[in-house]
Amino acid sequence: MPILTAREIYKSFDGAGVLKGVSIEVEKGEVLTIIGPSGSGKSTLLRCIAQLETVDRGAISVCGDRLVQNGKDRTAAYSDRATCSRISRHIGLVFQNFNLFPHFSVLRNITEAPVHVLGKKKEEAEAAARELLKKMELSDKADAYPYQLSGGQQQRVSIARALAMDPDILLFDEPTSALDPELTGEILKVIRELAAERMTMVIVTHEMAFARDVADRVVFMADGAVVEEGTPEQVFDNAQSRRTKSFLSRFSES
Repeated sequence: MPILTAREIYKSFDGAGVLKGVSIEVEKGEVLTIIGPSGSGKSTLLRCIAQLETVDRGAISVCGDRLVQNGKDRTAAYSDRATCSRISRHIGLVFQNFNLFPHFSVLRNITEAPVHVLGKKKEEAEAAARELLKKMELSDKADAYPYQLSGGQQQRVSIARALAMDPDILLFDEPTSALDPELTGEILKVIRELAAERMTMVIVTHEMAFARDVADRVVFMADGAVVEEGTPEQVFDNAQSRRTKSFLSRFSES
């Protein structure tokens, strides 16, 4: 059974359709990359899965729990608060703009949620955080503040913060878009290592070579809909849709 299922997701803002019947499935240990032009609904889909936005219609299930389904009037009916809270703990979201607490040290940024949401003892959370910082090659930055870090370092801290909650699924929303090109490699290296560990991930990215290299499956979205999906070889080498071919041609020419 898929660890994440989204079926026929619709979402509008001010009457403008952003998601128009989007469906995806993700198996445990799978890496799904979502590519497509700006404004195609990729980030909105992640935000709906992470409960940062509500859907207008459709169904989402995570780790066997139903987050939302269509009610009798064909509009979204969400599960009770306890179920939604439980589902949120299965999911970690890494934002494109880091979203670290500027007045907290790196260590406290990572330990705050495990202590206050998961109820972990401070000592236990700090020990786990230090291990994550070691994994991110940031052992010497525990007492630093976000303003003292490079963009790549801040993003690695945000990944450590997400991992500290022991999520079953990690969602990445354009994790390198706020970084200089020379710092992008730092983050892609970390994500590749997580993929090698079979961490379940859904990654929205504009890095086409990375999307191809790290993914088990690729979804191409345009105009609020899934246009094409398949293995990296199927999508990048043998795309069936004219829209997909047109999008990818711009990268092969560059």
